[in-house]
Amino acid sequence: MSEAVLVKAKLIELKQDLTSELPGGKKIDVQFNPENMKVSFANQVAEPKGGDQKAGTAGRQFVGAGTTKLVLTLWFDVTAMDKPVDDVRRLTADVIYFMTPTKADSDPKKLAPPGTRFSWGSFIFDGMVEGLEESLEFFSAAGKPLRASVAVTMSQQKILVADFKGSSGIVPNRPGQRPFTPAPQGGSLQKMAGAAGKGGDWQGIAAANNIEDPLRMSPGALIDLDASVSVGGGIGFGASASISAPSVSASAAVSLPAPSLSIS
Repeated sequence: MSEAVLVKAKLIELKQDLTSELPGGKKIDVQFNPENMKVSFANQVAEPKGGDQKAGTAGRQFVGAGTTKLVLTLWFDVTAMDKPVDDVRRLTADVIYFMTPTKADSDPKKLAPPGTRFSWGSFIFDGMVEGLEESLEFFSAAGKPLRASVAVTMSQQKILVADFKGSSGIVPNRPGQRPFTPAPQGGSLQKMAGAAGKGGDWQGIAAANNIEDPLRMSPGALIDLDASVSVGGGIGFGASASISAPSVSASAAVSLPAPSLSIS
């Protein structure tokens, strides 16, 4: 079985209209994938002028396109690099680039931040970086920061919905991904196996799940009813056996002649 390949998150420079990647634009892999991300959606609404608010006739109105925001934190640590550098800001400068305004495509006299794509596997967010907050820590003896976290806020003036392109998303069962069955209150493994149509193999299921007492199971314990271990010679549960070894007493006396010393 081939090992799963770790997919690295990327920051990719887009055209300012977000239509496609910018030819020759900046593209970086993050050092560590984010632990979590927050996506928020908002509509632009306003109270209309006029109307009788007391009568409840002045309801809110939608006045602009919706907005989608992405918030995440990226971590950088020079001590975790194969070829470490002396200052972590050499790494975070690549992220700050995506917030630095450049000449606008529509009007060279104006400035606009570059379009940015955050891509991580099937998660893609196209927008502009509207905020960065860099925290520096773990300083060297020379006073240079070696570790940093960068909080990134991206936004786009539309409601972004994930497009799975007609895929059902159903994942076939694979080793290590089978669903577990929780043990009910006062239930036994024999009853659980019987309800699953595996009543004749409850001993093998108990052995595969390392269950010592299938008659008195902890409520909520997760059991893999598809796992089984071939049991030979029969296994008895809830039985105790004691073996007493015969006592052996032995005594032995060894007499050695005392050494004789003669001095002349």
